[in-house]
Amino acid sequence: MGPSSGVVRLRTVRADGTPVYRYEDRLGTPAVSVHELDSERGPVDRHVEAARPHAHDFLTLVHVERGAGSLRVDTADVALEAGDVLAIGPGRVLDVGGVQGRAWATLFLPDAVPALAGVSPLTWGRHPLLAPFVPDGGTDVRTVAPGDRSRWATWFAELQDEARAPERVGAGAAVSAVLAQMLVGLARLTGGATSGGAGGDALVDRVLAAIEGGFRGPIGTGDVARALGYTPGHLTTVVRERTGRTVGEWITERRLSEARRLLAETDLPVAAVAQRTGHRDAGYLARRFKERYGTTPVRWRRAGRASDTPA
Repeated sequence: MGPSSGVVRLRTVRADGTPVYRYEDRLGTPAVSVHELDSERGPVDRHVEAARPHAHDFLTLVHVERGAGSLRVDTADVALEAGDVLAIGPGRVLDVGGVQGRAWATLFLPDAVPALAGVSPLTWGRHPLLAPFVPDGGTDVRTVAPGDRSRWATWFAELQDEARAPERVGAGAAVSAVLAQMLVGLARLTGGATSGGAGGDALVDRVLAAIEGGFRGPIGTGDVARALGYTPGHLTTVVRERTGRTVGEWITERRLSEARRLLAETDLPVAAVAQRTGHRDAGYLARRFKERYGTTPVRWRRAGRASDTPA
């Protein structure tokens, strides 16, 4: 398949050997790519073809247009049939099976839709467009009604076409608009249901509340565990099982999402942004930011403002 508006790169490897990939978007273009698998033509995309058990730091939306397929999400085997849609959030371990027919997958960061750029990952469960990507204790497959399936196929095809040529006039706006339509369609499949927190889990809600209250300071997994009366190891294991991420990863994600918000909405120097988001200094923020997003805070801010400037 042709070029898209970003690439997937290895970010780290977990202690159990699971590789974790991050999405490295091109500056000034929405962080979205579309991958297609058609059994009649063979694998269209190496990312899908070569997939082994792995985790993502981005969101994935899978749709089977025709035929059937299968994959494993964490410890659950998921069978997908024509019309099925599956939303997969960051941190979940995937093992892609086979597809007999035609299937699509869209990889993206919430920033690709401007209205979602400032939404804290800790509150995704309360947001109707992001709640489907939050683990809820199971693997919830939604099925598109037969009369609406052509619309979903068109969305994926349009998104693929626009993402392949980000240099075209209006491509970025078109990508964001089509992705937003897809997320609205997904929300309507679920009836707009949201959960109380990262997954409607009381302990997880307490963890996220502790992070929300302390991420601007020197908080770590041990601090959260002590505040809730658990050992760090036990709390990390439980939170990872229930959300796909460790406590430390949630702290990092919250700090970086706030850094992005401040970079986009204020003119604060990077050093001040670092101070307000729990990072030791500007250099440390830059390292964490580049590790997560593939670029520096300064370049990210400049690219975002350049894309907002009328030609």
